[in-house]
Amino acid sequence: MGERVTIREVAARAGVSVATVSRVLAGNYPTSTASRAKVLRAVKDLDYVANAHARALAGAGRKTIAVLMFDVVGAFYAQVAQGVEMEAAQRGRLTLVASTGSDPARELALVQMMREQAAEAVMLVGGVIQDDEYRQRMARYAEALAAAGSRLVLCGRPAPTPDVPALVVEYDNEAGAHAVTSHLLGAGHRRIALLGYEPGNTTGEDRLAGYLRALDDHGVPRGEAVLHGTGFGQNHGYQAMRELLAEADGRPDFTAVFAGDDRAAAAAIIALREYGLRVPEDMSVVGYNDDPVAGDITPGLTTVHIPAEEMGRTAVRRALSGSPRTGQERHVLGTHIVIRDSVRRVPSSGSGAVVR
Repeated sequence: MGERVTIREVAARAGVSVATVSRVLAGNYPTSTASRAKVLRAVKDLDYVANAHARALAGAGRKTIAVLMFDVVGAFYAQVAQGVEMEAAQRGRLTLVASTGSDPARELALVQMMREQAAEAVMLVGGVIQDDEYRQRMARYAEALAAAGSRLVLCGRPAPTPDVPALVVEYDNEAGAHAVTSHLLGAGHRRIALLGYEPGNTTGEDRLAGYLRALDDHGVPRGEAVLHGTGFGQNHGYQAMRELLAEADGRPDFTAVFAGDDRAAAAAIIALREYGLRVPEDMSVVGYNDDPVAGDITPGLTTVHIPAEEMGRTAVRRALSGSPRTGQERHVLGTHIVIRDSVRRVPSSGSGAVVR
């Protein structure tokens, strides 16, 4: 009384194996008419209800989509996960989410585990630092997933190699960085500090490329670039801004800051205020992602909007579209600037290079 009937009890009542019961319930394996009738009668007699979560975790019917991301706290990752979950639920899939902490070894281990669990698609979200060993192993896992009828989906990051069999759903990262840097240059800024540059990180490299291309397009020598190599997020943004201000004794020779993401930008604003500098009167600041914090802080942060939720939805739609899984498929979504109050116009000026 009150206890869930198990699949073993159904098999015993029907006089068939557990595997046969599983095949009948999945509905996508051939079974004899007699066996099917026995199983369905036992299910009715015992009032058996399949545990959908357990079946999905076991890979039954390939109803699982795995999402692996840096963390589940950042707004970008949460929005991508929301898009995946909403689209997956509409298509009868269960979503599994795991965080990697930007650890390539942990990410590779999770991909392997999800492959063993027969996930229908394994999604990797956000940037990663790639080396040759990482690229080779990920290419092998992508091939193994494809051979098993599954799919590797890269969401917001490029493919490790041009021929890896994966679905790539990206936003135009470089174009967003180019646009927001051009916005600062158009407001008269010539020395713009780039925070968040992390050598080898796929996200950071694209944003650096867009930043440098904007300098080139506006006739600003690359020697005017102010680069500070650090990661993304609140802690890195605060530390990087404090370091730059300390080196300049609180009187920086740059007039604008392009932070790697909005959390870093918000932290940089705090550091600037600690040195008595106002935004945007003394320093203009822009970010990237268009996280909720961008509209909540004072002044409102000018930033680049990423279609994060739509990227998650698109990744699921394309992964389940039934398109060939032997080659690489790529979709790029657009970005745009959201202009708020953190940038002011200044007279342009020339000065020497500061590159860190």
